[in-house]
Amino acid sequence: MPVESDAELRELLGLRTVAVVGCSATPGKDAHEIPKYLTEHGYDVIPVNPNAEEVFGRPAYDSLSDVEEEIDTVDVFRPSEEVAGLTEEVLARDDVNVLWLQLGISDSEVEARAEEAGIHVVVDRCMKVEHQRLHAPSENA
Repeated sequence: MPVESDAELRELLGLRTVAVVGCSATPGKDAHEIPKYLTEHGYDVIPVNPNAEEVFGRPAYDSLSDVEEEIDTVDVFRPSEEVAGLTEEVLARDDVNVLWLQLGISDSEVEARAEEAGIHVVVDRCMKVEHQRLHAPSENA
């Protein structure tokens, strides 16, 4: 079962190194604004986008398997049909604790495989929205 409880979401949002697959260099796009928000709130955002040289002043990796740093969370901004291939890259790593599928993204077979491998899966939720709701209530006041 994907992560649903606020307690679990709060705990997973405490993991600070996030590889953002599909991270955009284009301001105004959700795939740019949400990782930017995460960066501004202390997350170490690793951009993964084969079509970008850099995002937020950091080199962008072509694929998740190219990322040399340790990763806590993989945040996905790609269509649902691409999640299966991406999950293969996640499962090939031994450092990923969370597979976070942004709003509108899901694949029940992939979710089950990742969970069987001990990876927490968050489906159809936005990291920014959940962070604001659970970690930054004073910012919303």
